[in-house]
Amino acid sequence: MLSSRVPRDYTPNPLAVLLQEKRAAGRPILDLTVTNPTSVGLPTLSVRALAAIADPEGARYEPDPRGRREAREAIAAYYAARGTPAGGIDPARIFLTASTSEAYAHLFRLLCDPEDEVLVPRPSYPLLAPLARLEGTHLRQYRLAYDGRWALDLDSLEAAIGPKTRAVVLIEPNNPTGSCLSPTERAAVESICAERGITIISDEVFGDFPWPPRPEVLPSWSDERRVATFVLGGISKLCGLPQMKLGWIAASGPEGAMRDALSGLEWIADLFLSVGTPVQVALPRLLEERAGFQSAVRERIDANLTILRGPAGKRGARSPAEDDDPPFLLLEGEGGWSAVLRFTRPAAAAGSESVAEWALRSRDVLLHPGHFYDLPGEDDVVVSLLTPPAQMAEAALRIRDGWR
Repeated sequence: MLSSRVPRDYTPNPLAVLLQEKRAAGRPILDLTVTNPTSVGLPTLSVRALAAIADPEGARYEPDPRGRREAREAIAAYYAARGTPAGGIDPARIFLTASTSEAYAHLFRLLCDPEDEVLVPRPSYPLLAPLARLEGTHLRQYRLAYDGRWALDLDSLEAAIGPKTRAVVLIEPNNPTGSCLSPTERAAVESICAERGITIISDEVFGDFPWPPRPEVLPSWSDERRVATFVLGGISKLCGLPQMKLGWIAASGPEGAMRDALSGLEWIADLFLSVGTPVQVALPRLLEERAGFQSAVRERIDANLTILRGPAGKRGARSPAEDDDPPFLLLEGEGGWSAVLRFTRPAAAAGSESVAEWALRSRDVLLHPGHFYDLPGEDDVVVSLLTPPAQMAEAALRIRDGWR
C-alpha cells in the first residue's frame, strides 16, 4: 500500500525509550539538545515585528511563484549588507520557500532524476537522508576530518563523484561541527564542480552566528559563481522565528546555466505556493529587527563555549591522559548553534553504554549521540549552544563528577 520511500519501522531508539522512562518517573532532565530558539528564553517577536505581521496587506492574495517582490528585495538587501560583491543578488533570482527542508526538496526535484546522486558532508544533519529518499535521490558522503580543526577531505569528495552526481551540498557552518571551508578548500570545490558540470547547494542558515571572538558574519557563496550555485537561508535561524515558516533559495552562476534552472525552479514553486502572505509582507521588518535576537544568541554561544572549555572540558587536541584531565574535549568550530564534544577517557565509566546513554541514565543529562550525525568517534556527542548557560554549567559539572 505504501511507497518504498516511507519508513516501515518507527520503533524508538534506546535513548528515546530511556528518556520516556525518566520523564514518566518524574525525573527532571537537563536537556542539552534543544535548538528551538522559541523555547530557551531568547528574545522573541518585538512589538514592531508583531505589528508588521498584522499588516492588513497580508489579507490579500496575489500569488507569485518566486514570492512577493518586496520580500525578495529585502533578502537581496540583507546579502548586500553582508558584503556580497558585484551589487548583491538580483531579487529575480530569489525564491521563497516555507523552510530550508522545502528548499532542499525543490532543488532535488529540479536537479535529479530518480536514482541520481547528491554529495553531502559527513558528519552533517540527519534530515538530509529522508528528504532525499522522499524525492528518489541517492546521497553519497564525503568526509570532514578533525585534526585540531575540521577540514575537507578532498580525496573523499573526488572519490564520491560518479556519472550520476548532480550536486554537492555544502553546509557552512556545518551542523553539528560548526566548521567552514577554508578559502583554499572553497576554491578547490568550485574548480571540481566547474570541471564536471556539478551544481553547488550551499546551506548557510547559521552564517550570521560566528563563534566569538570573531565579530563578522561567515563567508557566503552568494556572490557570482563559476558554476550554478543555490544558497539556502531563512528566518528560522536568522531571526529566531521557526514558527513563521519562511526560507529562501538564492541562485547565482553563469547566465546560460541559470536560464533553464530559474525557469524550472519557478515551475516547481508555482505548484506549491507554500509561503503565507502575512509573513512575506512582514519580512522586511523581521529582517530589520533581527539584531536583538542575534546579539542574545551570540552572548549565549560565548557563555556556553566558555563553560565547555572550562574545568569540565578542554579546548583543542587530545592531551596525554592524566588524573586531572577533563572528561571531554570541545572540537573547535567556527560558527553555528551546536558543538561536538569528544570524551577523552576510556568508556569504563559507562561500561558498554554509549556516552549519551550513560549521561542520561546516571546523570539525568540529555546529549545527542554522535552517530545521529555520522560523527566518527564512538564517544562523540553533540550539544546545543542555545542551552541556558546555568543549565549547561550544571550539566557539565554532573558529567565531570560522574565520569571520574
